[in-house]
Amino acid sequence: MDLFSFSKEQNLKKSAPLAVRMRPRNLDEFVGQEHILGRGKFLRRAIEADRLGSIIFYGPPGSGKTTLAKVISNLTKSNFQSLNAVTSGVGDLRQIIKAAEERLGMYNEKTILFIDEIHRFNKSQQDALLPSVEDGTLTLIGATTENPYFEINGPLRSRSRIFQLASLNDEQIEEIINLASRDEERGLGKYRFNLSKDAREHLIRCSGGDARIALNSLEMAVLTTSSNKEGIREIDLTVIEDCLQRPAVSYDKKGDYHYDVISAFIKSIRGSDPHAAIHYLARMLDAGEDPRFIARRMIVHASEDIGMADPQALQIAVAAFNALEFVGMPEARINLAQAAIHLALAPKSNSVITAIDRALFDVRNGEIGTIPSHLADSHYKGAKDLRRGIGYLYPHDFPDNWVKQQYLPDKLKDKKYYIPKNKTEIKGKINSE
Repeated sequence: MDLFSFSKEQNLKKSAPLAVRMRPRNLDEFVGQEHILGRGKFLRRAIEADRLGSIIFYGPPGSGKTTLAKVISNLTKSNFQSLNAVTSGVGDLRQIIKAAEERLGMYNEKTILFIDEIHRFNKSQQDALLPSVEDGTLTLIGATTENPYFEINGPLRSRSRIFQLASLNDEQIEEIINLASRDEERGLGKYRFNLSKDAREHLIRCSGGDARIALNSLEMAVLTTSSNKEGIREIDLTVIEDCLQRPAVSYDKKGDYHYDVISAFIKSIRGSDPHAAIHYLARMLDAGEDPRFIARRMIVHASEDIGMADPQALQIAVAAFNALEFVGMPEARINLAQAAIHLALAPKSNSVITAIDRALFDVRNGEIGTIPSHLADSHYKGAKDLRRGIGYLYPHDFPDNWVKQQYLPDKLKDKKYYIPKNKTEIKGKINSE
């Protein structure tokens, strides 16, 4: 590298956005992803030992995929090359592969190739990587926001370990903001500024777990705010709203309003108002509520307030939760909305929750009785001597696979727990009727 190129690179580093300047230089500076980078975890040990095989990082924007690749480039003794799949093609791959073969043959030096947005490569481009990855000429590090089981060719995927990165939580985003605020060399430490509590909360909430959004918005706020008489830049909620271009929604995930909104959401579904249900769903999602919390509440509601009136409601609620885990946000907002609308429009019945609660009340108050002898287990020696199972009528031996007989204990034989409250409830012959 000549003096001009070095000077240009240094100037680019200084003028780069805060999120780029604050990228961790080693694993100790990396915030988040403890499930794969914590002390003793396989990935951390492999990076520290410089014994990394081909891997694919899969996770939402701003979770640290590219940053982690940069950390690896700082720590490895291998030659590190990088491409962006949006702007690169097979020709670029072939050049890198040829150079990697020469380095390996002449100097026994390995090459690590980082491909950002690898899902953008088509099948033929991904296939071009296979021979070099398979024979060890290249160690691949791919980064993708898309599910690799859909977007990465099976042969290439099978030769790589997949590590899923999660969105950063509020505490981790706050830690990153604090680090950038204190760092005088790379961050904003040379500026005297005060970030108000509500501005900080809004910045964290609206970053959506994306460190890049949080840092670049903070930098914009600091650089565009004038100092007061004391030389301090006051960053209030209005400034942060302007930089994020998103107004603050009054919402506290740990306060009363959190419970008020989820309560309004569930009551709107129970009241069969899909418009209100979607409104409160949107309010929660936009304010940064954990979508898993919302999905779990819908699963409970599907049995509590709909139950046997529409048994498919539970399946749809569970499917929405699985879609959330499988697809992730923001796409899964559609799945959550579909489930909310279905639940709101479904016929309602609380017969399931009242049935189990009635039964639990009796059990907890000693109303259990003795199991009828004809229902007792008879699959062991001596059972007949104890008259266990004698008199049991096997329903499949009778028309319609049903026969009237007593199932509840004697002291509860006339008890009714499940009482259908809706004509749409699915029910067969009930023995106690």
